[in-house]
Amino acid sequence: MAITLGASAPSTTAHRILNRLVSDRVASRVFARDASLWSDSAQVTNRLGWTDFEANARAAIADAEQIRDELRSAGIDRVVLCGMGGSSLAPEVIARWSGTPLTVIDSTHPGFLAAELTSDLSRTLVVVSSKSGSTIETMSHRAAFAAAFTAAGIDPAERILVITDPGSPLERSARDAGQRVCFADPDVGGRFSALTAFGLVPTALAGVDVRELLDDACAARELLMSDDPANPALRLAAEIAAGLPSRFVLGIAEAPGTDWGLGSWIEQLVAESTGKYGHGVFPIALPRTAPEFAAPPANLIRVRLGASEAAEVAQAGAELTVAASLGAQFLLWEVATAVLGHLLGIDPFDQPDVESAKLAARAVLEHPEDSGSAGKATPIAELSAVLVAAPPKSLRGAAADLPDTAAELLTALQAAVPPGGYLAVQAYLDPSGGSASALAALRDALAQRLGVPVSLGWGPRYLHSVGQLHKGGPALGAFLQLIDTAAPDLAIPGSDSGFGTLIAAQARGDRKVLSGRGRAVFALGSPDPAALIPELIDAVSAWEPVVPEPR
Repeated sequence: MAITLGASAPSTTAHRILNRLVSDRVASRVFARDASLWSDSAQVTNRLGWTDFEANARAAIADAEQIRDELRSAGIDRVVLCGMGGSSLAPEVIARWSGTPLTVIDSTHPGFLAAELTSDLSRTLVVVSSKSGSTIETMSHRAAFAAAFTAAGIDPAERILVITDPGSPLERSARDAGQRVCFADPDVGGRFSALTAFGLVPTALAGVDVRELLDDACAARELLMSDDPANPALRLAAEIAAGLPSRFVLGIAEAPGTDWGLGSWIEQLVAESTGKYGHGVFPIALPRTAPEFAAPPANLIRVRLGASEAAEVAQAGAELTVAASLGAQFLLWEVATAVLGHLLGIDPFDQPDVESAKLAARAVLEHPEDSGSAGKATPIAELSAVLVAAPPKSLRGAAADLPDTAAELLTALQAAVPPGGYLAVQAYLDPSGGSASALAALRDALAQRLGVPVSLGWGPRYLHSVGQLHKGGPALGAFLQLIDTAAPDLAIPGSDSGFGTLIAAQARGDRKVLSGRGRAVFALGSPDPAALIPELIDAVSAWEPVVPEPR
């Protein structure tokens, strides 16, 4: 299996790190499940099943193919996947790689859910994927689809398939409801699960030939477990680590001819694994024409991804190029991320700060009167929005008053980004509402005018990926939330709350945790996000950034 890793100018530091990794036999110890590389905790030992994935993967594929054939004979040929984080991102990439339709639901926006629940259920299988079996978004999706099937005169037990760990609450609930259950390997964490049932079963059910993907990953395994300077996973980890802590952002784009969306999967894998205890590597998935590739900020490393046969990858001009088939890419990045955890002295398999946002959102749901927005909303001139939350003056620069014009808002955002930091746009909007391309243009415009890396995350999807780094990584981020205030609510069966209440609580809960950790968060609420985003782009184009005074 060919894996090509290129570096524009390998540094002395990277060579030194690589030599140490080889002499310490780090690669072979990863595959030997040597938890002492990170910790002596039994929890780490129980998260290394991804290093020996083949047997479980082939069994899961065989089961999925049998179920697929049975369903297709009954006219059921459309697959909807409900999952968050690693449970949805890897299948989404695999489906794009193969050109196979797969509807992925990882949003709680009521408008988005309402449209999906009224789609063609007569030929639909819903896959509910959750390792813990208690993910609030996914459990809400399952309840909503069960009710929709029942209302359509369809037995949910015949149309809902669950992927989860043995013994999880979801397994028990699914068994009680008569729904099919596929088990995942309990020794694999969600974000390392691309080559397990979580990544392979939904896509095999949708019609993807995932055996080819698995074969490529298996062929790469021997190279990636070798204690050799030519091991591309060791080289990748060494190159990234050599830039830390100042160059901690990876701007990841795909080469021409490759359109897998792999950068989004790498975002959650690397950010959630390394972004804790003040450390972190922050990947930002970018279009290949993004401004960062023309004039990268000093804190950003440019990375280009592509297939092994794509000659353009090695000629892309990025500092790092990674050329390999998709199956090999999955395993390569998993190994490199585990090695990065070793180099940073952290456990890459936990996520201590993800739970904080979940608890905060739950608290808002239970006691909305105590949730504390920023007081009275401030209308913003030239924008179809009001400022519903802003950081304290100490985090928004010299302005004494809250911004009430678009230009003042942008100036406050500029001042809030710490030196060497980044801006994260968090869109709690309908991901199918036509705003995706406009938001990408806004991200590009902000990056170009601010001169800093700018990420774009859909809420609450990002909470299960880069949200860990936002809260637990280096305190170098400023945040702009965009919130839809006019979407009609949609009931969650069996709950006192609706999806509109849930998504609002998730935005506010994350805002509360970020603010409590000294991160600057601005939140714009709009009844018309489709109008707001172009207005913001125009405002960015007309705005003159403040030139910092020389020190």
